[in-house]
Amino acid sequence: MATGIRDKVAILGMGCSRFGERWDSGSEHLAAEAFSEALDDAGIEKNQIEAVWSGSALDNINVGNSAIPLAMALRLEGIPISRMENMCATGTETLRGAAYAVASGAVDIAMAIGVEKLKDTGYGGLPAPTKGTLNDLWFPYGSAPAGFAQLAAGYRAKYGTSREDLKRALAHVSWKSHQNGVKSPKAHIRKAIDKDTILNAPIIAEPLGLFDCCGVSDGAACAIVTTPEIARSLGKTDIVTIKAMQLSLSAGRESATADWDGSYVRNTRIASQKAYAEAGIRNPREELSLMEVHDCFSITELVTMEDLGVSKDGQAVNDILDGFYDADGSVPCQIDGGLKCFGHPIAASGLRMTYENYLQILGRAGERQIKDARIGLSHNLGGVPYNGVAAVSIIGRYEQ
Repeated sequence: MATGIRDKVAILGMGCSRFGERWDSGSEHLAAEAFSEALDDAGIEKNQIEAVWSGSALDNINVGNSAIPLAMALRLEGIPISRMENMCATGTETLRGAAYAVASGAVDIAMAIGVEKLKDTGYGGLPAPTKGTLNDLWFPYGSAPAGFAQLAAGYRAKYGTSREDLKRALAHVSWKSHQNGVKSPKAHIRKAIDKDTILNAPIIAEPLGLFDCCGVSDGAACAIVTTPEIARSLGKTDIVTIKAMQLSLSAGRESATADWDGSYVRNTRIASQKAYAEAGIRNPREELSLMEVHDCFSITELVTMEDLGVSKDGQAVNDILDGFYDADGSVPCQIDGGLKCFGHPIAASGLRMTYENYLQILGRAGERQIKDARIGLSHNLGGVPYNGVAAVSIIGRYEQ
């Protein structure tokens, strides 16, 4: 019986470009920025990489659904490169492909890289119905804010949460990300904002205001993986391994049946339970050191806390307002600013989340370093709550 990839794959090195409006750089420059850092961190030569998984969702770094431009940009001569795309889980998919290749014994060293130049696509985050870059393919039922705002209505209806309490919790989510983003040198938005400003901002899709929505960013992130044994032979003494990687896609049940009440994301619950089983985690609230979740909107982060089983159903509002997920809380979430402030270049986001967990576990996160980081979870959500994809990855210290 299959047992998963727990502790079979070590992260040899990681890199991340600066996120933001990178008008001065092309996709190839962002890719090179992340790749160079990862290669230096891994302490290997480029020719030691045996296979690459490259991700982009809207960008042209993979022209014609191929990875040839990436091979040219990074001078990856003769190396097999597979192009990946799975909505906002694209970056995680590249890591999953590279990790599975190493775990299977197909290669000794593999690489995952995600690159996105969203600003150059013209996508602004609010496509009009039947028009815009994403609408027909990703949001056939309306804009992204409208799709995710439905979670708020479903959540309030199920748990009887008042509009005022929900708004205060959502404002705290956004406030926390802004506070954390200030301490992230590579973050897109590095500006603290007070809660009154968040609460009084223009409404985008009730109850989501301007500061409840993440922006549009350019960026890249990269990971190089191998086995723990090879990592040790290369001189690594403080080793981080992948504990679990799980993916769940909707088959349309949420939008085609009456089973779904709109208060949660079913795919996240499925993927997280499988990930906890693979990683051997029984109580995520007690065992996780930190989390990076897909906070494309503040309501998404709130609901995800319950979907991941860290907050009990109907209790995320209280946990958030109590500071449970703050930088100095029990399980810090979005310690680098998250999608909201670090940025959301679609194909890079999953790898960026793992990058932050990796730095924290190794004690290399600088000003934003938390204490005793041992296990980090990252979560991606693509599409909309009622039709989409969810990915959950868990990494941690190698204890053997």
